[in-house]
Amino acid sequence: MNEDVAAEVLADEELVPAIQGTLDDVKKMRDQCLGEGIPVAVMAPPDSAGKLVLLVREADLPRVSEFLHSEWRGHIEREGRGSGLFGVEAKEGEEPPCPACGTAAPLVEGACSECGLQLE
Repeated sequence: MNEDVAAEVLADEELVPAIQGTLDDVKKMRDQCLGEGIPVAVMAPPDSAGKLVLLVREADLPRVSEFLHSEWRGHIEREGRGSGLFGVEAKEGEEPPCPACGTAAPLVEGACSECGLQLE
């Protein structure tokens, strides 16, 4: 799938944010999603301070989430990190850290409260 096809597919769809990041990070994720056949769009919110947002149909969030989890697990395995959630063990009574930004806080609607990575 390419950007033009994705734009046509998403033209009349309601979109939700999947991730927020730098230009390079969001472009890479966009290209990977399109390569997997997941239509996505990119936008720069007015208050984003230079960050971009990758938008998807809500129904595609589980596919994007699984894709992100697979990517992260691959990075952890290549680095030879330990076991546990994404290779990081949470201390007793604490939240595990976000695999994208490292924030250890409760999720907000299934996403990291700091960077917005959809984890559930």
